[in-house]
Amino acid sequence: MELYFVRHGKTEWNLEGKYQGGHGDSPLLEESLHDITLLAKRMQDIVIDHMYSSPLPRAKTTAETLIKDLNRQVPFSIVDGLREFDLGIMEGRKFSELENEMPEVIYAFRHQPKDYDYSLIRGESFEQVAKRTTAAVEKIVAENKAQANIVIVSHGAALVTMIQSLLGTSVADIRKNGGLSNTSLTHLQYNDGKYKLIKWNETGYLNKQLESSDTI
Repeated sequence: MELYFVRHGKTEWNLEGKYQGGHGDSPLLEESLHDITLLAKRMQDIVIDHMYSSPLPRAKTTAETLIKDLNRQVPFSIVDGLREFDLGIMEGRKFSELENEMPEVIYAFRHQPKDYDYSLIRGESFEQVAKRTTAAVEKIVAENKAQANIVIVSHGAALVTMIQSLLGTSVADIRKNGGLSNTSLTHLQYNDGKYKLIKWNETGYLNKQLESSDTI
């Protein structure tokens, strides 16, 4: 089974450097619709058996736009377990403000997950998100035939945690490959109970220089 993980297109809050999390949301930028079209061209030769998305509008809109741009029928399902981290009091706040107010929490979230004290922001831990998201993926895998090509559209921090956890990476090392960019493609292969990384954070098809606000 081939699993293709897509991070949603860039949003207004991504551009403004704000945390969105599992309850916050903002519209996709106009440029993101163009990026999704480029992603569709990259995926044109892949026969997609099913597409799954987080219920949050930025991910759902990305998935629906991708299906439209592929110009073919693709079965589509919303899976609540694919939503972004609950970031509690961080949601809707600017990165820069929170880095001043709670630098240790923000540094741990972005660089040292094992030291992340989620209780301080009244959100979810990396362990909780790993359990929730990998359970969602394992259910998706179980529901599809062995040779299926599956697309999963989700969010930056949730996807990094989900993918690394599927690969058997410990919480301490979840950030070892860096983050994922908006409208990026990460490819895993599943066979006989094991996941193998084929490509992490592919973005070449976007034909642009990425900015710091594109990746988390």
